[in-house]
Amino acid sequence: MTHPPALQTPASTRPATTTPADATPASAKPALAAKNLFKVFGRAPQAAVDKLRSGARREDTADDGTAAVIDASFEVKPGEIFVIMGLSGSGKSTIIRMLNGLHEATAGTVEVQGDALTGVGAARLRSLRRDRLAMVFQHFALLPHRTVAANVAYPLELRGVGKAERLAKANEILALVGLEGWGDKLPSALSGGMQQRVGIARALAADTDILLMDEAFSALDPLIRREMQEQLLELQRTLKKTIVFITHDLNEAMFLGDRIAVMRDGRIVQIGTPEDILTDPANDYVEQFVQDVDRARVLTAGNVMERARPRVDASAGPRTALRQMRDAYMSAVYVTDRDRKPLGIITDRDAITLVRAGESSLLAKLKPLPQSVRDDDVLMNLFVPSVESPLPLAVLDADGRLAGVIPRVTLLAALGPGPTATEELTVLPQPLPSAEIDAVLDGTPADAGVTASEIEGVR
Repeated sequence: MTHPPALQTPASTRPATTTPADATPASAKPALAAKNLFKVFGRAPQAAVDKLRSGARREDTADDGTAAVIDASFEVKPGEIFVIMGLSGSGKSTIIRMLNGLHEATAGTVEVQGDALTGVGAARLRSLRRDRLAMVFQHFALLPHRTVAANVAYPLELRGVGKAERLAKANEILALVGLEGWGDKLPSALSGGMQQRVGIARALAADTDILLMDEAFSALDPLIRREMQEQLLELQRTLKKTIVFITHDLNEAMFLGDRIAVMRDGRIVQIGTPEDILTDPANDYVEQFVQDVDRARVLTAGNVMERARPRVDASAGPRTALRQMRDAYMSAVYVTDRDRKPLGIITDRDAITLVRAGESSLLAKLKPLPQSVRDDDVLMNLFVPSVESPLPLAVLDADGRLAGVIPRVTLLAALGPGPTATEELTVLPQPLPSAEIDAVLDGTPADAGVTASEIEGVR
């Protein structure tokens, strides 16, 4: 799949608005808020809600109706991808239809950027849908008799935008999703993945802050599905929309979601980050649900790293470095500046050489940091750096500071269920005996048996 060389945010087609000076900034409010939502289909929905509120089970209300959503509450932050996931019949698609008013809530409220969506009149509901919410459907929902560009431009047509302007905007957005040059084709000429990109482009053309995506990729084959997931994240990095994404695929939820709500039998049973749900499931159901997740694509270096030990400041000197290595029984130490930014490593052999030469600085014998990764790198990207590093893999934060290390055994243990913490790997070559280091620190003559090849240490 090709992507445009530079992603550009579509220019707004909405009229400019002014915000009173004392108004709460939109960014301070949840983009979407659902409070105690119920949806019951049947002859006596309110009676079913009353029973559920009194502690009745879902099956106890069968005579009154089918409880699709039970007491669901959550908030979606501006700019995040919030995934609602669950098996068929869990209520996830019913929730997204309540978020844009396609289903009227039996009880509870939905707010869009602080404004009520539930209980409003038809004209107000249409206004909220047009200006603040856009929908991407599972089966594309393209108009077959219209060209691709005309499909994308349809939301602008509903707003009364002129034909030339809306088609120009449609072609701009088609380039954004990698479909430049396809605007004059009919949907039937496109593959399934391309048609879904047209659906996304149409939602982007509406230029709303919020996108609702209902099983948007589930009709695609696995390869195209993965490409679409990656394209969505690429678009999100630039456009920073608020996205509510519905899926039954846990790996998809883990890959896309900033936070995930897990549903079962109409209820939300856990809300958390992918790492929270994977490493701290709320109950046995969630634990069983996540047991087959590809952990290497979810957990990050920051999730499994251990404290960097030992570590010394560059100003500490070789004697301090030797003591640190002796006490930790390690043959090398990370050397950082005062801001914890790594400058390199020093081995015990090299530190002994500096002590015997009367040097007070470590800098003359520093070796480059063999490998490092970012704390937000997923585990699947760490295997090659870990194999190539003779030391536990250095993990740096966003500012380039040494945040921790990952021994190989920790990396391997993190791929299985259960706790990820392990003991440190002993760094090769084996650390020098403590007696030898003590002899050097005490000033004993250089007869402790350290050979020239040993002094060379780790290259």
